[in-house]
Amino acid sequence: MILNTRHFGEIEIDESKIINFKEGIPGFEDLKKFVVLYDGDETSPFRWLQCVDDGQLAFAVVNPFMIVNDYDIEIPEEIVSSLNIESIEDVMVLSIVVVPDDVSKMTMNLKAPVIINTKNNTGMQVVLDTDMYSVRHYIVEELRRREVNTGAGTNKEEK
Repeated sequence: MILNTRHFGEIEIDESKIINFKEGIPGFEDLKKFVVLYDGDETSPFRWLQCVDDGQLAFAVVNPFMIVNDYDIEIPEEIVSSLNIESIEDVMVLSIVVVPDDVSKMTMNLKAPVIINTKNNTGMQVVLDTDMYSVRHYIVEELRRREVNTGAGTNKEEK
């Protein structure tokens, strides 16, 4: 299937990879079909959640586990049931990213992750019932913190 997109021009979409969001995404409830696109580097935490219903819409998303070491969520049972999740190995978790003009202020929404069952290609954005995570978690700040912690650990071992 050929899709004309705002960010990537004309691209070919494998229809078997289309993810159905039966409730849409909050604010975009009428748009139900999306596909996860990689920017050529599958090791990067960054992806695109490209809308198939409207090629002009794509969300920058990130694998939150690759940014925040201690990100730990429990998917509510009603979501597990709704998405027919049978195994944790079939789950992809993404956080929607907001990229302002000042890229150093880029944030990700840890409070409302996008949960995807990769086995049956269904998805849903879920607002977690916790105050542990914010809708605006600063990515660059988190990456710097990781570098400092990693560097500090290395220095201690060398002494």
